[in-house]
Amino acid sequence: MPFDLMSLDAPFAALKAYDWGADAAAFKTIDDAVVAAHGDAVLRADLEKRLAMILGAGTSRAAKEYACRKLMMIGTAASVPALAALLKNADNSHMARFALERISAPEAAQALRDALGSVQGNLRIGMIESLGGRGDAASVPELARLLSADPPVAAAAATALGHIHTPEALAALSAADPLAGSGVGRAVVDARLASAEALLAAGKRVDAQRVYQTLADAVKGKPGAKAVELAAARGILACLDTLAATS
Repeated sequence: MPFDLMSLDAPFAALKAYDWGADAAAFKTIDDAVVAAHGDAVLRADLEKRLAMILGAGTSRAAKEYACRKLMMIGTAASVPALAALLKNADNSHMARFALERISAPEAAQALRDALGSVQGNLRIGMIESLGGRGDAASVPELARLLSADPPVAAAAATALGHIHTPEALAALSAADPLAGSGVGRAVVDARLASAEALLAAGKRVDAQRVYQTLADAVKGKPGAKAVELAAARGILACLDTLAATS
């Protein structure tokens, strides 16, 4: 049976006036509609339009966060403009980017990339994390540039590159100093190891072994690098064990 769109009028009116501490029981109808929308394009479009209106001016942070959570589940490219408008707002940025991270439309990734150049501090780190979470290959050039930014941003960029399994991402990590201070080197090492593990899991043993070996060579004999050398050596052995098992 098609969902009755008129039944959403009262819950959305309540949501528009909602704030922390108020009764959220009225939103069960919206919750049910979100579930039903996965098989109903008309309902989905209607919900997106209503939720986007909640993200506009005049509603509380609580109401906006609720709307963002629902758009994580049913959002499409149609939701992107309303979510993107919140990315520069410290109160709403994180929930908006979480929604954009989970919306598969390319417009969502573009919104995150656009925001990356216009926010600073923790908001920028958040954009970096979401681009890494999406495995966004198009963001690799900018993330590579940010490896030379201030330490928290550089470390976040390294971690994100470790989630983007492309040759370009790995090349950027390979050019970064695995022994840099302020936590950046550790992030670079972890990202290179994560890339190698992903390659090995994908059956690309030779490529994975190369990553482990180049990391081992980069830190060989350098002060404080023993743990990195050991991790790389274990990775090389894992590649060799995989080869032996398949021979």
